[in-house]
Amino acid sequence: MTKRGAIILILGVIVAVHAPAQKSKKKDEEPVTQTLPLLKDPPGAVVAETSRLVFHVSPLSNKGLLSQQVRDALKALLRDTHGATIVKLRAFVAGSGDMRRVSAIVSETFTDRKLALPAVSTVEVGALTLEGAQVVIESVAVDRKAVNPNGLAFYSAQPISQMRPSTGALRVTCFLGSLDDLTKVKLTVSTAFSGAAMNFVQSQRLGFQRQDVCEAIARLDASPAEPVVIQNGAALVNSPKIILSGTQMAFRDSDADLRLAFERLRKVLEPLGATYKDVFWSSTYPLTKPMEEKVRAVQQEFFDRARPPAGTMLLFEGLPSLDATMAVDVIAAAK
Repeated sequence: MTKRGAIILILGVIVAVHAPAQKSKKKDEEPVTQTLPLLKDPPGAVVAETSRLVFHVSPLSNKGLLSQQVRDALKALLRDTHGATIVKLRAFVAGSGDMRRVSAIVSETFTDRKLALPAVSTVEVGALTLEGAQVVIESVAVDRKAVNPNGLAFYSAQPISQMRPSTGALRVTCFLGSLDDLTKVKLTVSTAFSGAAMNFVQSQRLGFQRQDVCEAIARLDASPAEPVVIQNGAALVNSPKIILSGTQMAFRDSDADLRLAFERLRKVLEPLGATYKDVFWSSTYPLTKPMEEKVRAVQQEFFDRARPPAGTMLLFEGLPSLDATMAVDVIAAAK
């Protein structure tokens, strides 16, 4: 054998000996764990231009479980807004699904589409108007052009029998004690508020209270005398910008627990230049009658007593945390 052949033979033996060892080493190595980036939480509040706000309600669906229905609802809202920037979502959930998934899916959906996250409120109701439907979502979005040149009116919930027809209504949300008279209620509301986005929910599962009330948002025909006028349970608003918050929840039922929720809400508003004196609307979601009475007393320590905000406070079925006893979100005039 030549010297060159001997060298080649030796190298071949070395490779043959080490190859199984290298394969075994690679086989024994654990694969690198890929960690997905954590999703951001929705913001506590968002600033939006009053004149450009538009309102939508997602269509009901009974396909799949809660997660799929939330994704389908968001897809429909993003489609129906035609490129407007969604700044606030309020989800009403019925059934046994995990309500905490709503905010997570919102973050996932908007992040995937490279969209700014909206503020989010999630509340459990007793029932929706389609069997098998587990969620309906209301959206507030900023359009590309001014559509409310004279501002908006925010009407507190009032009995359906007392509602006044409005041709400028943009969204109507009705909270019912039961769905037994749904057909009649829908006819009454749609006649009074033709063209508005409409939402009907049964607030509590057992429906102990016969309430049948509706709150509404409408486009103003004429500008109010001041940027914010609160009268007769309505807030007439032509402030250039408003702040829409997500919910802050109270845990347990002491006055101190309630105050803590309102303090957290204050800290959300302050970085955006607003205080409780700027709040013109509050939506409050207590779960029991005693809690409702406590909230009415405690909130007076925070809201402007000389000019309390309009708004809606009704009993609801539940909240995203099992320990929560109430939640509140607000709308305030931005400086």
